[in-house]
Amino acid sequence: MKSAGLQPTAVTYAILLNGYCKIGRIDDGLSLFREISLSGVKPTTIMYNIILDGLFCSGRTVFAKEEFDTMIESGIPVGIDTCTIVLSGLCRNNCTDEAIELFKKLCAMNVKFDVIILTTMISAMFKTRRIEEARDLFATISKIGLVPSVVTYSVMMTNFIKEGLLADADDMFSAMEKAGCAPNSRLLNQVARVFLKNGEVVKAVTYLTKLDAKQLSLEASTISLIVSLFSRKGKLREHVKLLPVKYHPPEMLDEVQVGSER
Repeated sequence: MKSAGLQPTAVTYAILLNGYCKIGRIDDGLSLFREISLSGVKPTTIMYNIILDGLFCSGRTVFAKEEFDTMIESGIPVGIDTCTIVLSGLCRNNCTDEAIELFKKLCAMNVKFDVIILTTMISAMFKTRRIEEARDLFATISKIGLVPSVVTYSVMMTNFIKEGLLADADDMFSAMEKAGCAPNSRLLNQVARVFLKNGEVVKAVTYLTKLDAKQLSLEASTISLIVSLFSRKGKLREHVKLLPVKYHPPEMLDEVQVGSER
């Protein structure tokens, strides 16, 4: 292109950057990004979004944070997409405290977030044991006119279970149904698995029953967990009779069949 005497435009550079980052050639993307600045073409918000996303996805968090700082110092407009990329990237790369600190700063600047990023930050708050802050942020979703998604409810419920707040998890499920947000197979499987991992067999059975009632299927990971926990050497073997017969490990069904033949 340049050999033909044509100068790449901002759009051309953005397309090339996106291509490099999509195929994992981050170093080539960074080199091109440096070239853009030297060529006289001013980097745009879209270009920064592309390179930031590429850096975070490749785990190069330090470089990503440096580029984000440069973006702000250069006066490049920081949009909601940029904030989402940075906050999600920080959380994904175990920089949860930094993400929460940045989130609070952005909230103080009245930046408006969507349900996806708010759900991400709720998860981050649970991860750092800021349970009350997570509750408050969940309550904020409805207050600002947004609607919690199935994923939002799932994050709240599974983390409540992990914290031993079983009544809160059940209340959250009831609130979800009252709000008209139908639980899907993924949520019910996930909640059942968390209960099982915590040894709460009776609670797990409640959600396995809900799967049956809605004619939804067990996921492979749920089946595998049930087999491992309730098999002969499983740590929950003594509670296997609490499970509906259809969920008993095959070996136990064989035992029942042998017993009946006798």
